Amino acid sequence: MNMKTRSVATIRFGASVFAALLMFAAAAFAGPPLICHQIDIGNAKSLPWISHDWNLSGTENYDTKNLVRDTLAILDSNAPVLVRMETLRRATLYAQHQPDIAKELLTKLYARATAAESAGHADALAWFDVGYFAEVYKVQIRGGANNPATGIDGYSQVQKAISLRGDDPQMEFAAALIKFSAPHVTNQEAVEKAMAGAKSDPLLAKNLSIRFNGSQTPTMAELLSSVPSAKKSN
Repeated sequence: MNMKTRSVATIRFGASVFAALLMFAAAAFAGPPLICHQIDIGNAKSLPWISHDWNLSGTENYDTKNLVRDTLAILDSNAPVLVRMETLRRATLYAQHQPDIAKELLTKLYARATAAESAGHADALAWFDVGYFAEVYKVQIRGGANNPATGIDGYSQVQKAISLRGDDPQMEFAAALIKFSAPHVTNQEAVEKAMAGAKSDPLLAKNLSIRFNGSQTPTMAELLSSVPSAKKSN
């Protein structure tokens, strides 16, 4: 076998392995982890939730007219990043058929972030909220003129939040989930930072160790680590 033939064979083998990993990941999650994985927040306050599963049960009587107000109240209480992630995930599910409410929430989240920046004290958590909500909503509502998050690069805003905040393993976990859910590659650096931080953060460790479809499926940490980076993502 000559060098050219070997190179082609190597590329084909690498592509087949990568494709197999993506199929395995999809089967394990049965959906993007940004929306189909409920974040464990312990006893912290978030939006009302009845279902014991990741999705709405259909029996909720939550009045979505209060969604924007209630979500902002939780975020403005200096909630930890994991609580913000779960709150914005729940907000997405409640607003998935009400784009006007989603647009109002996204607009107010963006206004919070830009107001703080204009005042000379950029708020990392505010930029995180904008970016994370945009990415979760885009995953749940694919495209369409009624999706207010279409065209927003929420991942870059989360990266901006990480840059402003400094070392934050929970934000790194969020960045890894975004990267995995959208282009099906992972930010390996973010995964490693999240895992390192989990050593002193029991709740983050618990979220990384959760299994999905029974004892034989990988943990969140294993799954995020198993998919190779297609390119460097900082």
